[in-house]
Amino acid sequence: MFDFQPVRGRAQAPSLVDQVVQAYTQAIGQQFLRPGMPVPSVRAFARQYGISTFTVASAYGRLVAQGWLAARPGSGYRVAAPAASSRPPRAAAAWQPPRVGSGWLLSDIYADHSIPIKAGCGWLPGEWLNEEGLHQALRHMGRVPALRIAGYGHPCGHAPLREAIAAGLGQHGLPLEADQVLLTQGVTHGLDLVIRTLLRPGDTVLVEHPCYANLLPLLRLAGLRVVSVPRGADGLDCDALDAAARLHQPRALFVNPVLQNPSGATLGMAQAFRLLQAAQRHDLWVIEDDISRELLPGTAPLLAALDGAQRVIYLGGYSKVISPSVRVGYVAAHRDLVRALARTKMAVGLTSPEIMERVVYQVIREGRYRAHILRTRERLAQAHAHVLQRLDELGYEVAVRPQAGLFLWARPAGQGGANALAQQALGHGIWLAPGSYFDAGEADLPWMRFNVAYSGDDALWRFLRNASRAIDRGGEGDGF
Repeated sequence: MFDFQPVRGRAQAPSLVDQVVQAYTQAIGQQFLRPGMPVPSVRAFARQYGISTFTVASAYGRLVAQGWLAARPGSGYRVAAPAASSRPPRAAAAWQPPRVGSGWLLSDIYADHSIPIKAGCGWLPGEWLNEEGLHQALRHMGRVPALRIAGYGHPCGHAPLREAIAAGLGQHGLPLEADQVLLTQGVTHGLDLVIRTLLRPGDTVLVEHPCYANLLPLLRLAGLRVVSVPRGADGLDCDALDAAARLHQPRALFVNPVLQNPSGATLGMAQAFRLLQAAQRHDLWVIEDDISRELLPGTAPLLAALDGAQRVIYLGGYSKVISPSVRVGYVAAHRDLVRALARTKMAVGLTSPEIMERVVYQVIREGRYRAHILRTRERLAQAHAHVLQRLDELGYEVAVRPQAGLFLWARPAGQGGANALAQQALGHGIWLAPGSYFDAGEADLPWMRFNVAYSGDDALWRFLRNASRAIDRGGEGDGF
Protein backbone atom coordinates (compact mmCIF):
# COMPACT_ATOMS: atom_id res chain seq x y z
CA MET A 1 0.00 0.00 0.00
CA PHE A 2 1.36 3.41 -1.00
CA ASP A 3 -0.29 6.14 1.06
CA PHE A 4 0.37 9.70 -0.10
CA GLN A 5 -1.99 12.51 0.79
CA PRO A 6 -0.25 15.85 0.15
CA VAL A 7 -0.76 18.53 2.79
CA ARG A 8 -0.91 22.02 1.31
CA GLY A 9 -1.37 25.51 2.62
CA ARG A 10 -0.11 24.92 6.18
CA ALA A 11 2.99 26.90 7.07
CA GLN A 12 4.06 24.31 9.65
CA ALA A 13 3.67 21.34 7.27
CA PRO A 14 6.79 19.72 5.77
CA SER A 15 7.54 20.73 2.19
CA LEU A 16 5.90 18.65 -0.52
CA VAL A 17 9.33 17.24 -1.41
CA ASP A 18 9.74 16.01 2.17
CA GLN A 19 6.22 14.56 2.11
CA VAL A 20 6.93 12.55 -1.05
CA VAL A 21 10.23 11.28 0.35
CA GLN A 22 8.58 10.27 3.64
CA ALA A 23 5.75 8.44 1.85
CA TYR A 24 8.18 6.39 -0.24
CA THR A 25 10.57 5.58 2.62
CA GLN A 26 7.68 4.37 4.77
CA ALA A 27 6.22 2.25 1.97
CA ILE A 28 9.61 0.69 1.19
CA GLY A 29 10.54 0.24 4.84
CA GLN A 30 7.22 -1.56 5.49
CA GLN A 31 7.74 -3.62 2.29
CA PHE A 32 4.59 -2.40 0.57
CA LEU A 33 7.03 -1.50 -2.20
CA ARG A 34 9.62 -4.23 -2.78
CA PRO A 35 13.03 -4.22 -4.50
CA GLY A 36 12.75 -4.11 -8.27
CA MET A 37 9.18 -2.83 -8.36
CA PRO A 38 8.64 0.11 -10.75
CA VAL A 39 7.30 3.39 -9.41
CA PRO A 40 5.39 6.04 -11.36
CA SER A 41 7.36 8.37 -13.59
CA VAL A 42 7.92 11.94 -12.47
CA ARG A 43 5.17 13.20 -14.74
CA ALA A 44 2.74 10.41 -13.86
CA PHE A 45 3.20 10.94 -10.10
CA ALA A 46 2.83 14.71 -10.48
CA ARG A 47 -0.33 14.30 -12.54
CA GLN A 48 -1.85 11.72 -10.18
CA TYR A 49 -1.44 13.85 -7.06
CA GLY A 50 -1.73 17.32 -8.59
CA ILE A 51 1.74 18.52 -7.65
CA SER A 52 4.65 20.03 -9.55
CA THR A 53 7.04 17.91 -11.62
CA PHE A 54 9.85 19.97 -10.02
CA THR A 55 8.69 18.70 -6.62
CA VAL A 56 8.59 15.06 -7.73
CA ALA A 57 11.95 15.29 -9.53
CA SER A 58 13.57 16.76 -6.40
CA ALA A 59 12.05 14.03 -4.21
CA TYR A 60 13.09 11.24 -6.59
CA GLY A 61 16.62 12.68 -6.76
CA ARG A 62 16.87 12.59 -2.98
CA LEU A 63 15.48 9.03 -2.83
CA VAL A 64 18.07 7.88 -5.38
CA ALA A 65 20.88 9.60 -3.44
CA GLN A 66 19.75 7.90 -0.23
CA GLY A 67 19.53 4.46 -1.86
CA TRP A 68 15.75 3.98 -1.78
CA LEU A 69 15.19 4.21 -5.55
CA ALA A 70 17.32 3.36 -8.56
CA ALA A 71 17.17 5.30 -11.83
CA ARG A 72 17.42 3.16 -14.94
CA PRO A 73 17.95 4.91 -18.30
CA GLY A 74 15.04 4.14 -20.58
CA SER A 75 12.98 2.35 -17.93
CA GLY A 76 12.34 4.99 -15.28
CA TYR A 77 12.62 4.51 -11.54
CA ARG A 78 12.41 1.29 -9.51
CA VAL A 79 12.75 0.40 -5.85
CA ALA A 80 16.46 -0.16 -5.27
CA ALA A 81 17.60 -3.75 -4.78
CA PRO A 82 19.81 -4.50 -1.74
CA ALA A 83 22.53 -5.71 -4.12
CA ALA A 84 22.74 -2.30 -5.75
CA SER A 85 24.81 -1.10 -2.82
CA SER A 86 27.08 -2.48 -0.15
CA ARG A 87 24.27 -1.80 2.31
CA PRO A 88 20.48 -2.21 2.08
CA PRO A 89 18.36 0.78 1.07
CA ARG A 90 17.37 1.39 4.69
CA ALA A 91 20.99 1.79 5.76
CA ALA A 92 20.50 5.50 6.21
CA ALA A 93 21.85 5.11 9.75
CA ALA A 94 25.28 4.53 8.20
CA TRP A 95 25.13 7.86 6.38
CA GLN A 96 27.81 10.29 7.49
CA PRO A 97 26.93 13.99 7.50
CA PRO A 98 29.19 16.31 5.49
CA ARG A 99 31.49 18.69 7.30
CA VAL A 100 30.53 22.33 7.69
CA GLY A 101 32.83 24.49 5.60
CA SER A 102 33.08 26.72 2.55
CA GLY A 103 33.98 23.80 0.26
CA TRP A 104 30.73 21.98 0.95
CA LEU A 105 28.74 25.22 0.82
CA LEU A 106 30.12 26.28 -2.56
CA SER A 107 30.16 22.98 -4.43
CA ASP A 108 28.92 19.77 -2.84
CA ILE A 109 25.70 21.20 -1.43
CA TYR A 110 24.32 21.72 -4.94
CA ALA A 111 24.59 17.98 -5.62
CA ASP A 112 23.90 16.73 -2.09
CA HIS A 113 20.28 15.53 -1.94
CA SER A 114 20.72 13.67 1.33
CA ILE A 115 19.86 16.64 3.60
CA PRO A 116 16.06 16.69 3.95
CA ILE A 117 15.70 20.07 5.74
CA LYS A 118 17.56 22.86 3.92
CA ALA A 119 16.86 25.75 6.29
CA GLY A 120 20.15 27.40 5.30
CA CYS A 121 19.88 27.21 1.51
CA GLY A 122 19.58 30.19 -0.82
CA TRP A 123 16.80 29.34 -3.26
CA LEU A 124 13.04 28.79 -3.49
CA PRO A 125 11.49 25.32 -3.13
CA GLY A 126 10.87 23.56 -6.43
CA GLU A 127 7.11 23.52 -5.85
CA TRP A 128 7.12 27.33 -5.62
CA LEU A 129 8.57 27.85 -9.09
CA ASN A 130 6.61 29.00 -12.13
CA GLU A 131 6.26 25.53 -13.62
CA GLU A 132 3.61 26.36 -16.20
CA GLY A 133 5.56 29.37 -17.42
CA LEU A 134 8.71 27.29 -17.81
CA HIS A 135 6.85 24.51 -19.62
CA GLN A 136 5.27 27.01 -21.98
CA ALA A 137 8.65 28.60 -22.70
CA LEU A 138 10.22 25.20 -23.36
CA ARG A 139 7.37 24.28 -25.72
CA HIS A 140 8.02 27.53 -27.57
CA MET A 141 11.71 26.63 -27.84
CA GLY A 142 10.71 23.34 -29.47
CA ARG A 143 9.23 25.37 -32.34
CA VAL A 144 12.31 27.57 -32.91
CA PRO A 145 14.08 26.59 -36.17
CA ALA A 146 17.41 24.91 -35.45
CA LEU A 147 19.31 27.38 -37.63
CA ARG A 148 18.39 30.21 -35.25
CA ILE A 149 20.17 28.56 -32.34
CA ALA A 150 22.93 26.75 -34.21
CA GLY A 151 25.65 29.33 -33.55
CA TYR A 152 27.32 30.71 -30.45
CA GLY A 153 25.00 33.69 -30.18
CA HIS A 154 25.87 37.34 -29.62
CA PRO A 155 28.69 38.12 -27.15
CA CYS A 156 26.32 40.37 -25.19
CA GLY A 157 23.47 37.84 -25.18
CA HIS A 158 20.01 37.42 -26.72
CA ALA A 159 18.95 40.87 -27.97
CA PRO A 160 15.19 40.68 -27.17
CA LEU A 161 15.96 39.78 -23.54
CA ARG A 162 18.47 42.63 -23.26
CA GLU A 163 15.83 45.00 -24.62
CA ALA A 164 13.28 43.71 -22.10
CA ILE A 165 15.76 44.15 -19.24
CA ALA A 166 16.57 47.70 -20.33
CA ALA A 167 12.85 48.53 -20.50
CA GLY A 168 12.25 47.04 -17.05
CA LEU A 169 15.09 49.04 -15.49
CA GLY A 170 13.69 52.14 -17.16
CA GLN A 171 10.52 51.65 -15.11
CA HIS A 172 12.73 51.80 -11.99
CA GLY A 173 14.19 55.14 -13.06
CA LEU A 174 17.28 53.83 -14.87
CA PRO A 175 16.95 54.67 -18.59
CA LEU A 176 19.14 52.32 -20.63
CA GLU A 177 19.56 51.02 -24.15
CA ALA A 178 19.99 47.34 -24.92
CA ASP A 179 23.70 47.84 -25.69
CA GLN A 180 24.20 48.80 -22.03
CA VAL A 181 23.14 45.30 -20.89
CA LEU A 182 25.37 42.21 -20.92
CA LEU A 183 23.83 38.80 -20.25
CA THR A 184 25.71 36.39 -17.99
CA GLN A 185 25.34 32.88 -16.56
CA GLY A 186 23.82 34.18 -13.34
CA VAL A 187 24.77 37.06 -11.05
CA THR A 188 27.83 35.24 -9.68
CA HIS A 189 29.22 35.03 -13.22
CA GLY A 190 28.56 38.75 -13.60
CA LEU A 191 30.44 39.48 -10.39
CA ASP A 192 33.37 37.43 -11.67
CA LEU A 193 33.45 39.39 -14.94
CA VAL A 194 33.39 42.72 -13.10
CA ILE A 195 36.21 41.61 -10.79
CA ARG A 196 38.34 40.36 -13.70
CA THR A 197 37.76 43.53 -15.73
CA LEU A 198 38.16 46.28 -13.14
CA LEU A 199 40.43 44.90 -10.42
CA ARG A 200 43.93 43.49 -10.15
CA PRO A 201 45.66 41.26 -7.56
CA GLY A 202 46.58 43.28 -4.50
CA ASP A 203 43.74 45.79 -4.89
CA THR A 204 41.56 46.45 -1.84
CA VAL A 205 37.79 46.18 -1.98
CA LEU A 206 35.05 46.85 0.56
CA VAL A 207 32.26 44.39 1.33
CA GLU A 208 29.33 44.36 3.69
CA HIS A 209 29.40 42.58 7.01
CA PRO A 210 27.64 40.18 6.83
CA CYS A 211 28.34 39.58 3.15
CA TYR A 212 26.92 37.41 0.34
CA ALA A 213 28.81 34.15 0.87
CA ASN A 214 29.66 33.34 -2.76
CA LEU A 215 31.25 36.74 -3.35
CA LEU A 216 34.02 36.15 -0.81
CA PRO A 217 35.76 33.22 -2.57
CA LEU A 218 35.59 35.12 -5.87
CA LEU A 219 37.49 37.98 -4.28
CA ARG A 220 40.03 35.62 -2.72
CA LEU A 221 40.62 33.84 -6.04
CA ALA A 222 41.32 37.20 -7.64
CA GLY A 223 44.00 37.95 -5.04
CA LEU A 224 42.15 40.96 -3.63
CA ARG A 225 42.39 42.37 -0.12
CA VAL A 226 38.93 42.36 1.47
CA VAL A 227 37.84 44.88 4.12
CA SER A 228 34.41 44.60 5.76
CA VAL A 229 32.03 47.47 6.55
CA PRO A 230 29.20 46.81 9.07
CA ARG A 231 25.69 46.53 7.63
CA GLY A 232 22.69 47.40 9.79
CA ALA A 233 18.93 47.40 9.35
CA ASP A 234 18.91 50.55 7.18
CA GLY A 235 22.17 50.07 5.34
CA LEU A 236 25.91 50.40 5.62
CA ASP A 237 27.55 52.24 8.50
CA CYS A 238 28.66 55.21 6.40
CA ASP A 239 31.01 56.53 9.08
CA ALA A 240 32.80 53.17 9.06
CA LEU A 241 32.75 53.25 5.25
CA ASP A 242 34.48 56.64 5.23
CA ALA A 243 37.06 55.49 7.77
CA ALA A 244 37.82 52.28 5.86
CA ALA A 245 38.11 54.16 2.56
CA ARG A 246 40.53 56.71 4.02
CA LEU A 247 42.67 54.02 5.63
CA HIS A 248 42.74 51.36 2.90
CA GLN A 249 42.16 53.33 -0.36
CA PRO A 250 39.91 50.66 -1.90
CA ARG A 251 38.99 50.45 -5.57
CA ALA A 252 35.43 49.16 -5.22
CA LEU A 253 32.50 48.56 -2.89
CA PHE A 254 30.22 45.51 -3.28
CA VAL A 255 26.71 46.00 -1.94
CA ASN A 256 23.46 43.98 -1.95
CA PRO A 257 20.91 46.77 -1.35
CA VAL A 258 17.50 45.04 -1.42
CA LEU A 259 16.54 42.10 0.84
CA GLN A 260 20.21 41.52 1.46
CA ASN A 261 21.67 38.05 1.57
CA PRO A 262 21.97 37.04 4.41
CA SER A 263 20.37 39.69 6.64
CA GLY A 264 17.17 40.44 4.70
CA ALA A 265 17.75 44.18 5.18
CA THR A 266 16.92 46.79 2.54
CA LEU A 267 18.82 50.03 2.03
CA GLY A 268 16.96 53.21 2.97
CA MET A 269 16.96 56.30 0.74
CA ALA A 270 19.05 58.42 3.12
CA GLN A 271 21.62 55.65 3.39
CA ALA A 272 21.67 55.25 -0.38
CA PHE A 273 22.53 58.92 -0.89
CA ARG A 274 25.22 58.80 1.80
CA LEU A 275 26.72 55.69 0.24
CA LEU A 276 26.90 57.30 -3.19
CA GLN A 277 28.40 60.47 -1.74
CA ALA A 278 31.09 58.41 -0.05
CA ALA A 279 31.77 56.57 -3.31
CA GLN A 280 32.19 59.92 -5.05
CA ARG A 281 34.54 61.26 -2.37
CA HIS A 282 36.74 58.17 -2.43
CA ASP A 283 36.50 57.43 -6.18
CA LEU A 284 34.98 53.98 -5.68
CA TRP A 285 33.27 51.69 -8.13
CA VAL A 286 29.98 50.52 -6.60
CA ILE A 287 28.90 47.02 -7.63
CA GLU A 288 25.16 46.71 -6.92
CA ASP A 289 23.93 43.11 -6.66
CA ASP A 290 20.15 43.47 -6.89
CA ILE A 291 19.07 39.84 -7.37
CA SER A 292 16.09 39.98 -4.96
CA ARG A 293 14.35 43.21 -5.98
CA GLU A 294 11.34 41.46 -7.51
CA LEU A 295 10.63 39.77 -4.17
CA LEU A 296 10.15 43.17 -2.49
CA PRO A 297 6.47 44.25 -2.37
CA GLY A 298 7.25 47.97 -2.04
CA THR A 299 9.90 50.26 -3.46
CA ALA A 300 13.53 50.79 -2.57
CA PRO A 301 16.38 52.95 -3.88
CA LEU A 302 18.12 51.70 -7.00
CA LEU A 303 21.70 52.95 -6.69
CA ALA A 304 22.45 52.80 -10.40
CA ALA A 305 19.41 55.00 -11.12
CA LEU A 306 20.44 57.56 -8.49
CA ASP A 307 23.95 57.58 -9.97
CA GLY A 308 22.97 57.48 -13.64
CA ALA A 309 25.01 54.27 -14.08
CA GLN A 310 28.29 56.17 -14.03
CA ARG A 311 30.23 54.63 -11.16
CA VAL A 312 27.55 52.09 -10.18
CA ILE A 313 27.54 48.73 -11.98
CA TYR A 314 24.17 47.01 -11.70
CA LEU A 315 23.67 43.23 -11.58
CA GLY A 316 20.43 41.26 -11.63
CA GLY A 317 19.16 37.82 -12.53
CA TYR A 318 16.35 35.29 -12.44
CA SER A 319 17.47 32.51 -10.10
CA LYS A 320 15.27 33.75 -7.23
CA VAL A 321 12.05 34.04 -9.26
CA ILE A 322 12.23 31.67 -12.27
CA SER A 323 14.67 28.87 -11.44
CA PRO A 324 18.31 28.59 -10.32
CA SER A 325 18.93 26.08 -13.11
CA VAL A 326 18.34 28.52 -15.97
CA ARG A 327 21.53 30.41 -14.95
CA VAL A 328 20.67 33.72 -16.62
CA GLY A 329 21.77 37.04 -15.15
CA TYR A 330 22.89 40.41 -16.45
CA VAL A 331 25.16 43.39 -15.90
CA ALA A 332 24.00 46.93 -16.73
CA ALA A 333 26.48 49.79 -16.97
CA HIS A 334 27.68 52.53 -19.30
CA ARG A 335 28.54 51.42 -22.84
CA ASP A 336 32.32 51.51 -22.62
CA LEU A 337 32.33 49.30 -19.55
CA VAL A 338 29.82 46.85 -21.06
CA ARG A 339 32.09 46.48 -24.10
CA ALA A 340 35.05 45.76 -21.82
CA LEU A 341 33.01 43.25 -19.82
CA ALA A 342 31.93 41.54 -23.06
CA ARG A 343 35.58 41.13 -24.07
CA THR A 344 36.32 39.54 -20.68
CA LYS A 345 33.29 37.27 -21.03
CA MET A 346 34.45 36.05 -24.45
CA ALA A 347 38.03 35.56 -23.25
CA VAL A 348 37.16 33.34 -20.28
CA GLY A 349 34.10 31.42 -21.52
CA LEU A 350 32.77 32.67 -24.88
CA THR A 351 29.06 33.42 -25.13
CA SER A 352 26.38 32.63 -22.58
CA PRO A 353 23.76 29.96 -23.51
CA GLU A 354 21.24 31.59 -25.84
CA ILE A 355 18.76 28.75 -25.41
CA MET A 356 18.39 29.56 -21.70
CA GLU A 357 18.21 33.27 -22.46
CA ARG A 358 15.37 32.61 -24.91
CA VAL A 359 13.58 30.52 -22.28
CA VAL A 360 13.82 33.36 -19.74
CA TYR A 361 12.61 35.86 -22.33
CA GLN A 362 9.52 33.74 -23.01
CA VAL A 363 8.80 33.32 -19.30
CA ILE A 364 8.93 37.03 -18.47
CA ARG A 365 6.86 38.11 -21.47
CA GLU A 366 3.95 35.72 -20.88
CA GLY A 367 0.98 36.93 -18.86
CA ARG A 368 1.35 34.73 -15.79
CA TYR A 369 4.81 35.95 -14.78
CA ARG A 370 3.61 38.94 -12.75
CA ALA A 371 0.96 36.81 -11.06
CA HIS A 372 3.69 34.31 -10.15
CA ILE A 373 5.78 37.10 -8.59
CA LEU A 374 2.81 38.33 -6.55
CA ARG A 375 1.97 34.82 -5.36
CA THR A 376 5.61 34.20 -4.39
CA ARG A 377 5.67 37.41 -2.36
CA GLU A 378 2.50 36.35 -0.54
CA ARG A 379 3.89 32.91 0.27
CA LEU A 380 7.14 34.41 1.52
CA ALA A 381 5.25 36.86 3.76
CA GLN A 382 3.33 33.94 5.30
CA ALA A 383 6.55 31.98 5.78
CA HIS A 384 8.21 35.00 7.43
CA ALA A 385 5.36 35.28 9.93
CA HIS A 386 5.63 31.61 10.83
CA VAL A 387 9.43 31.53 11.16
CA LEU A 388 9.53 34.76 13.15
CA GLN A 389 6.99 33.31 15.58
CA ARG A 390 9.15 30.20 16.05
CA LEU A 391 12.33 32.27 16.51
CA ASP A 392 10.61 34.50 19.05
CA GLU A 393 9.39 31.46 20.97
CA LEU A 394 13.02 30.30 21.25
CA GLY A 395 14.21 33.74 22.34
CA TYR A 396 16.35 34.33 19.26
CA GLU A 397 17.53 37.82 18.41
CA VAL A 398 16.45 38.72 14.86
CA ALA A 399 18.48 41.42 13.14
CA VAL A 400 15.77 42.62 10.71
CA ARG A 401 12.12 41.69 10.19
CA PRO A 402 11.54 42.40 6.50
CA GLN A 403 8.38 40.27 5.97
CA ALA A 404 9.69 39.74 2.42
CA GLY A 405 12.44 37.95 0.55
CA LEU A 406 14.03 34.65 1.43
CA PHE A 407 16.13 35.36 4.49
CA LEU A 408 16.17 36.08 8.21
CA TRP A 409 19.40 36.66 10.16
CA ALA A 410 19.12 35.51 13.75
CA ARG A 411 21.10 34.27 16.73
CA PRO A 412 20.23 32.44 19.95
CA ALA A 413 20.93 33.94 23.33
CA GLY A 414 23.98 32.65 25.14
CA GLN A 415 25.66 30.93 22.21
CA GLY A 416 29.22 31.53 21.06
CA GLY A 417 29.83 30.51 17.47
CA ALA A 418 27.32 28.72 15.26
CA ASN A 419 29.68 26.29 13.49
CA ALA A 420 29.35 23.54 16.10
CA LEU A 421 25.56 23.85 16.09
CA ALA A 422 25.50 23.68 12.28
CA GLN A 423 27.65 20.54 12.32
CA GLN A 424 25.37 18.87 14.87
CA ALA A 425 22.35 19.86 12.78
CA LEU A 426 23.77 18.07 9.72
CA GLY A 427 23.81 14.88 11.74
CA HIS A 428 20.04 15.32 12.16
CA GLY A 429 19.46 15.97 8.45
CA ILE A 430 19.25 19.75 8.88
CA TRP A 431 21.30 22.28 6.95
CA LEU A 432 21.91 25.51 8.86
CA ALA A 433 23.97 28.37 7.44
CA PRO A 434 26.30 29.63 10.20
CA GLY A 435 27.62 33.18 10.32
CA SER A 436 31.14 32.11 9.34
CA TYR A 437 29.94 31.64 5.76
CA PHE A 438 29.16 35.36 5.54
CA ASP A 439 32.26 36.80 7.23
CA ALA A 440 35.32 37.84 5.22
CA GLY A 441 37.60 36.36 7.88
CA GLU A 442 35.43 33.22 8.35
CA ALA A 443 35.03 34.04 12.06
CA ASP A 444 32.77 31.67 13.97
CA LEU A 445 29.86 34.08 14.51
CA PRO A 446 26.73 33.21 16.53
CA TRP A 447 24.42 34.41 13.74
CA MET A 448 22.66 32.09 11.27
CA ARG A 449 20.81 32.63 8.00
CA PHE A 450 17.34 31.09 7.79
CA ASN A 451 15.60 30.61 4.44
CA VAL A 452 11.98 31.07 5.50
CA ALA A 453 10.66 28.99 2.59
CA TYR A 454 12.56 25.95 3.91
CA SER A 455 12.15 26.54 7.65
CA GLY A 456 8.65 25.26 8.35
CA ASP A 457 9.51 21.71 9.37
CA ASP A 458 8.79 20.90 13.02
CA ALA A 459 11.95 18.77 13.16
CA LEU A 460 14.05 21.91 12.66
CA TRP A 461 12.45 23.67 15.60
CA ARG A 462 12.62 20.60 17.85
CA PHE A 463 16.35 20.44 17.15
CA LEU A 464 16.86 24.15 17.86
CA ARG A 465 14.76 23.97 21.05
CA ASN A 466 16.82 21.05 22.31
CA ALA A 467 20.01 22.89 21.37
CA SER A 468 18.89 25.94 23.36
CA ARG A 469 18.14 23.77 26.39
CA ALA A 470 21.57 22.18 26.13
CA ILE A 471 23.19 25.61 26.04
CA ASP A 472 21.18 26.65 29.11
CA ARG A 473 22.52 23.57 30.90
CA GLY A 474 26.05 24.52 29.90
CA GLY A 475 26.56 21.61 27.49
CA GLU A 476 27.00 21.38 23.74
CA GLY A 477 23.89 19.33 23.16
CA ASP A 478 25.43 16.11 21.80
CA GLY A 479 22.97 13.29 21.48
CA PHE A 480 19.68 15.20 21.51
